[in-house]
Formats: sequence, C-alpha cells, structure tokens
Amino acid sequence: MRLLLVHPSALMYSEIFLRLEPLGLERVAGAARDAGHEVRVVDLQVSPRAALDAELTSFRPEALGISLNYLANIPEAIDIAREAKVSVPGCFVFFGGHSVSFVADDVLEQAEGAVDAVVRGEGEPAVAPLLEAVRDGGIDGVPGLVTLTGRGPEPRMLHSIDSPLPARDLMRNRRRYFIGELDPCASIEFTRGCPWDCSFCSAWTFYGRSYRKASPQAAGEEMASIREPNVFIVDDVAFIRPEHGHGIAAELERRKIRKRYYLETRSDVLLRNEEVFQRWAKLGLSYMFLGMEAIDAEGLDLYRKRVSPDDNFRALEAARKLGITVAINLIVDPAWDEERFRVVREFALSVPEIVHLTVMTPYPGTEIWHTEARRLTTRDYRLFDIQHAVVPTALPLDVFYRELVRTQAVINRKHLGLRTALGAMRVLSGNLLRGQTNFARMLWKFNSVYNPARQLADHQRPVRYELPLPHQIDIGDRRQLYVHGGAPATERGRKQKPGKGPEPVKEPEAP
Repeated sequence: MRLLLVHPSALMYSEIFLRLEPLGLERVAGAARDAGHEVRVVDLQVSPRAALDAELTSFRPEALGISLNYLANIPEAIDIAREAKVSVPGCFVFFGGHSVSFVADDVLEQAEGAVDAVVRGEGEPAVAPLLEAVRDGGIDGVPGLVTLTGRGPEPRMLHSIDSPLPARDLMRNRRRYFIGELDPCASIEFTRGCPWDCSFCSAWTFYGRSYRKASPQAAGEEMASIREPNVFIVDDVAFIRPEHGHGIAAELERRKIRKRYYLETRSDVLLRNEEVFQRWAKLGLSYMFLGMEAIDAEGLDLYRKRVSPDDNFRALEAARKLGITVAINLIVDPAWDEERFRVVREFALSVPEIVHLTVMTPYPGTEIWHTEARRLTTRDYRLFDIQHAVVPTALPLDVFYRELVRTQAVINRKHLGLRTALGAMRVLSGNLLRGQTNFARMLWKFNSVYNPARQLADHQRPVRYELPLPHQIDIGDRRQLYVHGGAPATERGRKQKPGKGPEPVKEPEAP
C-alpha cells in the first residue's frame, strides 16, 4: 500500500530551543517499508503545508498516518484528516503516538468520521498488521486499534528495540533539526521506558513502567549510519544501567565513532554511575539535560522525584567536573507568586547552568491529570504545551505571564543574548560556514516568540476541539493508568479482546 506519514507543526517551545527529528515516525516508516509498503514522510516542523498538499495530490496515499506525541497538535491533525478525506477519497486515515493514546476514543468522536482509527501504544508492531487489515478488511482484530465501534486487542510491545531501523533517508530538510548549538542534530534511542513514577509524567504510564535496552551492537551500527556530527540520545533517563552505557561506549570506541552528544538523565543516576558519564564525556558528550523540576524539598516531594535538593546540587557539581554543560528544567507551579518568581530568577543567575522553565500541566496519562483536571480553566488542546497555564494561577493570569516571561527573559539574556553570541562566535562561525543557521536564528528569536500579551491572547482564541475530562478511576491501582500492560477495561459496553503483547524486560523498582 501507499502510506503517507505526517508529523504536525512545531510547538511554541520548539520555535526556539530545539527541533528534533521525528524518530518514532521514522521507525514506524521503517517497519512499514520492511513489510513491503511504499512509504513517504512529511514533517511539518521543517516543511511547509504546501509540501503535504503536494504529496496528497501526487502520491495519492491509500493510508495516511499522523503522529500525535503532543496534545497541542490534535486540532491541526484533525484538520489535516478532514482535508485528506476530501483530497483523496477512500484514503484510510489513522492517528498514533504517545498523547493520543490516552484520549483515543474522544478524538475519534471529535473528528466526526475524518479519522478512521487511532493506534494506541507502540506504532512499530502495529503498522504492518493495520495496513494488511486495511487492504484485506477486518481491522477490528488489529492490536491497539481503536475505532468508533470499539477497541481491538491490547497494544503489542516490541520484543526488542533493535529494530526496525529508522527510515532516515525518507526525511527532507534534515539540516533543520537541532538542539541548542548542536546544529544539525540527529536523534537515536538506546532505551525505551522509565522505571520511575513521577506524578507529572506519562512515560511510565504509557509503557507500564517497563524498560528495554538496545543491544550495544545494534546501537553502534545505527550510530555509524548517522551522518550528522551531533546526536541527541532521546532516552527518558540515559544510562540507568551502567553496564549498558559502558557496552555502547565500547562499541563506539571499537568503531572509532566520535560525535557530540546531548542526553537526558536524573541526578541520582549521574551520581551513581559517574564513571559511565566520564567515559561518554571522552566520546563527545557535551550537553546533559537534568530534570531537577524544583529547587526545594517540598517541590521535589510534590512531583515525586525521589531525589533530594542535595542530590541535585551534587549532580551539578559532578557534571561541571566532567566538563559537561548542563541544562536544568524547573516546573513553574501556577500557585507561584511574584516573590517565588524572584527567588527562581536569583537561583537561575547564581548557577552557571542553563535553566529552562515549563509550566505545570496536567496531561492525560499522568497522575496529576486525575487529581487536577477538575480544576482546569481551559480544555483547549492548543494550550497544553507546557508554556501556558491551564489551571488557576495565584496571580492574575496577565501578571503570571508577565512574571513567567520576565523570568525566562532574564535567563535568556544570560545564556542566549549578545554576550553569549560573541562568546560562541567560534561555534556560530563554524555552523554558518556549513550553512547551518538554526542556532544563530535562535539567539535573537526569543522576544518574537515569548510575549505575555501573545500568551494571554492565546486563551481568547475560538475553541473547536476540547480536551475531554478524565474518566473516574482508582489511581491506587497503577495499572488503570497504563497503555501497555494495563488492567482490562470496558469501552462503551464492548469488552477488550484478548491478545496482550509480550512483556518487556522489567527493571526493579526505582529508589
């Protein structure tokens, strides 16, 4: 079959700090192509909408799949689905991805027939059976599939994440993917899932708190195939298992592969496995993202981070000694007042690390979705982008945005202003000589994107599609939150069919 896969447009945060290749979509494309299907991909993060229109006209896809890892992209995806149904009559349209997996039934109803199905769970094991069923009929038996008439068997999980390989060759404008000064930047996956259970996160609920590792040999082979000089390791928490990190490092050393790397990890993992990170620093690990989330014990307890402030600050010191530049994330609580914003600004200026701010947002699939959703002040999908407040703020909303942007601007001047640009002239010059302008554009784009008046005005836009409120469940039973390996459920009177996918390797409970 002719399959067209689409990634929606970039969100607010991605306009400045990063624009990552859609690795999950590339892997789904690889799985479909391995099954003998003709596949094309359009990434609207880096391509104009006209490119999608042209593909619909020339390629005439028999199936169209749209990736929805972000709630804020759902309205755009529904609009694309409606247009595709008109442009290519008979085209089977389906959604898949992390976020839509938690709201599949409601999105299907909102699409009013423009979307034929939603694939819950991992896309790689689902895409080939789905396309075969679309071609031959009988899609009700496809694992993970949700339609307006009910649900099929439970989603399947990959036995191994060594395959399928991402179909990177299908991507246009690869030079437009970047993260900070790593420009251009490819992405790679060494592990999938997370054994921790932070209250604001849905990674652990999506995978049923499972954790799988790519083999060092497969990781080394894939890394050798990447042309870009910079690579973002997309793991939720890198190098939880030190022997795994050492194994991949040894494979890269054997192959004499040297690139610059950016990864995400936790403070306690860094402190426990410092030798691994030291080895990777010699291989080119340049940047590390630490989700500190809060600077005090009260905030860490609120988000169930299971680390202490002392652990966080010791991890920062450890990274400094290794020569790794650290980016910190702090979650902005809508309950903050002006004094709290002032304290955070002082903290951000007192440390050498880069500090990012994200607004606490109850997402479907998280525990706080079930405890905070009744307090929502808006259910506009487009505002669920961790840059807007969607629950009541202690400050008037306009003042909250003023303080938020003021704090972000102070941080921006510290790290992305003219002085930093002059200090980074060697990096900038090298990027520009290679025709890479993403990092340079980012340095001066902040004020045009982050604006309190713009953020406040976003709340006044007409709303066509609203996020559904959560169904009442007992979150004491964690399996009720899972997409993979969850408790049996009933949807509109139709029971789920049997067909549970293989269990991945389980990690012990996180400390």
